[in-house]
Amino acid sequence: MTTTARRFFVEGRVQGVFFRGSTQAKAAELGLSGYAINLADGRVEVLAAGTASAVAALAEWLQDGPPAARVLAVTEAPADPAEVSGSAGFRCG
Repeated sequence: MTTTARRFFVEGRVQGVFFRGSTQAKAAELGLSGYAINLADGRVEVLAAGTASAVAALAEWLQDGPPAARVLAVTEAPADPAEVSGSAGFRCG
């Protein structure tokens, strides 16, 4: 299995609305490794690694996020799968 990794920066009303926890649940459902963390500028950073189809499914889900979120933009960039190698599952920080 080839591992794909992508980094996402999610903008909008994404802090204080259970965005990280919901992302963690969705990522676990998809079998992804990585993390979701709040950034000081109000965005959420998501690093996801797994199959290309699972990463793509998470990317699509991030466009809306959980019901209380109001996503304005999602920026996506390639990431190195080694950044999450050895980590167990998906974590929130």
